[in-house]
Amino acid sequence: MSVKIRMKRVGTKNTPAFRIVVADGRSPRDGKFIEEIGTYQPLKKENNYTLNLERANYWLSKGAQPSDTVASFIKKAGKAAATVAA
Repeated sequence: MSVKIRMKRVGTKNTPAFRIVVADGRSPRDGKFIEEIGTYQPLKKENNYTLNLERANYWLSKGAQPSDTVASFIKKAGKAAATVAA
């Protein structure tokens, strides 16, 4: 079973919103998922995503493959956490 960290579309027509989820790679985009670890709202200007970095790192350590967009969110969140800790 290949586990993916990807986005699941929610929201209405012309008002997209996404949940960042951990799911089996074989399940459909908006189908069954294992765990929700964040959200993304592309229409907001600032702070348009939330991510539980601890859970994302846990799943990455277990071999989960992030999508390109989610990988960029993880990278941004990691940099933000590093600047807060410094």
